[in-house]
Amino acid sequence: MFTGAMVALITPFHEGEIDFETLDELIEFHLENGIDAIVPVGTTGESPTLSFDEHKQVIERVVKGAGGSVPVIAGAGSNSTAEAIELTSFAKKVGADATLQVCPYYNKPTQEGFYQHFKAICEEVDLPMILYNIPGRCGAGMTPETIARLSELDNVVGIKEATGSLDQASEIAMRCDLTILSGDDSLTLPIASVGGKGVISVVANIVPADVKAMTDLILEGDLVKARQWHRKLFALSKNMLTLATNPIPIKAAMAMLDMASEELRLPMTPLTESQKAALKQTLTSYGLLS
Repeated sequence: MFTGAMVALITPFHEGEIDFETLDELIEFHLENGIDAIVPVGTTGESPTLSFDEHKQVIERVVKGAGGSVPVIAGAGSNSTAEAIELTSFAKKVGADATLQVCPYYNKPTQEGFYQHFKAICEEVDLPMILYNIPGRCGAGMTPETIARLSELDNVVGIKEATGSLDQASEIAMRCDLTILSGDDSLTLPIASVGGKGVISVVANIVPADVKAMTDLILEGDLVKARQWHRKLFALSKNMLTLATNPIPIKAAMAMLDMASEELRLPMTPLTESQKAALKQTLTSYGLLS
């Protein structure tokens, strides 16, 4: 159920508030372009700077906007287990199909702490869970051994792998049968080569149909044709994650494409003028700007 092209949706802002009108338009855009799932309020959705109420409002709005057409995988993680349980319970109540659960950040748990955190959420809320392993954001990450142990829990159905390590993805695939999803657009095809089944994608915010074209080929087992899409998407994907911290570049790109405001919440700040020039050149080379 949770494979293919899944968009890590931005949270659009206007004058400091969530721009729900634009959010509705973005959901419709993704449905029209055949996205396989929508993932709101993750890293790209600036979840750390949303209030608890705002976080819940975005989940509910996306579930309503998707209308059952595609799965909604709600970001519901926290560095507080109790808060993660509360958000997960809310996601289930409003009809989300699954949750994305980031590793607790700042606390820097032990491997046993990671296990007990996710186990507690599973025991409290009966909803499919996709683990999100991103040590670069969290200060610590899970080992393949811990992930394999978590895979034995009924609700744990997949993992978003954002360690940047193909060895890590390979070890997970060897140890368990969790659905492995890329957490880095530029690594979607490489991870597919060792068993990955798709991506929770930043670049899909602007080119969902292209990301889906690649993941469809991956799921069909045609990695040769998928490589053509990988090469086309590569520079665009890299810029979204290397020009500045995500989601700064993707919001700037969406502003250039008249899709949403580039407005961010502190401590995120806009691209510099030289960075914007580089991004504009990439969008032009890709064919998104004339």
